Amino acid sequence: MGGASRFGWLVAGAGILLPSVVLAAGGAGGGMDGGDITHRMTALVLQLAVILCAAKLGGVLFERFLRLPDVLGELVAGMVVGPYGLGPLLGLFAPPEPGVFPISPELYGIATLASIVLLYMAGLETDLSMFLRYSVVGSCVGVGGVVVSFLVGDAAAVWFGLADGYGSPAALFLGTISTATSVGISARVLSRKNKIDSPEGVTVLSGAVVDDVLGIVVLAVVVGVSRVKLGGGSIAWGGIALVASKALGFWLFCSVVGMLSARRISKGLERLGSPQTMAAVSLGLALLLAGLAEKASLAMIIGAYIMGLSLSRVDAAHALRQHLVPVYNTFVGIFFAVMGMMVDLRAMKGVIVVGVLYSLAAMVAKVAGCGGPALLLRFNLRGALRVGVGMLPRGEVTLLVAGVGLSGGFIPAEIFGVAVMMTLLSTLVAPLIMMRIYDDRNGLSREGGDAGGGKTGLVSLELPNPDVADFLLGQVLRMFEAEECYVHQVTPRAPIHQVRKDEMTLTVQRQGNCVQLSCSAEDKEFARLIFLEALASVIKTFEGLREMDGEGTLRQRIVY
Repeated sequence: MGGASRFGWLVAGAGILLPSVVLAAGGAGGGMDGGDITHRMTALVLQLAVILCAAKLGGVLFERFLRLPDVLGELVAGMVVGPYGLGPLLGLFAPPEPGVFPISPELYGIATLASIVLLYMAGLETDLSMFLRYSVVGSCVGVGGVVVSFLVGDAAAVWFGLADGYGSPAALFLGTISTATSVGISARVLSRKNKIDSPEGVTVLSGAVVDDVLGIVVLAVVVGVSRVKLGGGSIAWGGIALVASKALGFWLFCSVVGMLSARRISKGLERLGSPQTMAAVSLGLALLLAGLAEKASLAMIIGAYIMGLSLSRVDAAHALRQHLVPVYNTFVGIFFAVMGMMVDLRAMKGVIVVGVLYSLAAMVAKVAGCGGPALLLRFNLRGALRVGVGMLPRGEVTLLVAGVGLSGGFIPAEIFGVAVMMTLLSTLVAPLIMMRIYDDRNGLSREGGDAGGGKTGLVSLELPNPDVADFLLGQVLRMFEAEECYVHQVTPRAPIHQVRKDEMTLTVQRQGNCVQLSCSAEDKEFARLIFLEALASVIKTFEGLREMDGEGTLRQRIVY
């Protein structure tokens, strides 16, 4: 590492520690327990300064040096600077007391806002067309993964002594936690192995959409059941059915109304003029629906997700996402750091062994629940294993669900620690296995044929350098959008896009200097036409620049 890089890390470290020293000098820990509002707000601002720096530095370290998702780095950073870590020594927090919530209401309020932003953006980025027109195998994989993971997670909580009964809030939340899938991690590995358009890759992406939606519905039901359970007495099956009906009714009503009125909402937003104002008002609508969800005894993140999902297909969806990305990048790091602050490592000492056993049970359940339907439908044993492992990684949704359980008093700190342990283990194990099993061997059964319903067509072009390839990729995507296609980026940090319109599904990606477009044989001619038009537009653009430049006149204007 060069001198400049070392200096940069030293500056980053000083940026984290200096606010801590200032905070300690001001006696911030006591300020959070009382005192005037100015003192409390000053302490909050200084805490946020440390949390932001620590979370971003931790994310960079994990992603750049450990090759792990940045969310884990943000989580660990919160554990380090939190009340159960170095926070009291640095003056960030008062020493935690048994039975007392470890962070202030002000800081938790900001974390709650961050969770709403996280789920609203997740809803905006969900391919609703894929959800409505998913393949049979993808839907069965998603449903199987949720059902089997929930049942095994709930039962394992009782078997390993983490919960008193199958219907207890701790068992229900551990079952819900085990259902989540982080498709971004899998998509990154599939892209690296050039398998994003393989039958297994398409199935994983389709199944993850179903998994996410069903997971949110399960969370709604579990939150309602847990609140009734904590209110006293045991829940009869009739009570569970009532809570489930209420949760599903709210979900379906708001989703249907939101989707039907999405165009009108979009037209109303467009009348505001600037995209920045549109994005701010849309986030306000997400907050409104989140509050209504809480009034209906459901989690606020459910309302936020419904609003995002409702607006995911409107014309302004891309602009909304684009202008909310800075808000997302800032607040989500705070959320995961605050989640890490709630991890009491000392309370986990007695559950480390059972936590590992639970994590293994949850991982096996996910692979079996997703791989089983794949094996029965289109894939052989090798392909089913690829699908199951591709659905294995946990990520931000797991931690978010666990945070809802901890903050709501449904689960204790050690159960939250078990959720963190399971997230870490599955995130470490899944990419390592995927890199080994995703090879060129066929994963389809003879009877299953192609998972996409036909032979795959591939249009590929090698460009002089990645910059030109990026330019062509952008032009291809704009051409598809002009044809009223829905363009969805699979993961924010990789140039992989899915294009959907009616029954058509295509994938466009850049691999180094190469731009590739994959589709079914039926759609290949249309895809090739779009590709040729985009290439012609790029060539015309470069030729126009060359003509304008002439004998270097453009460069001379810049220089002189």
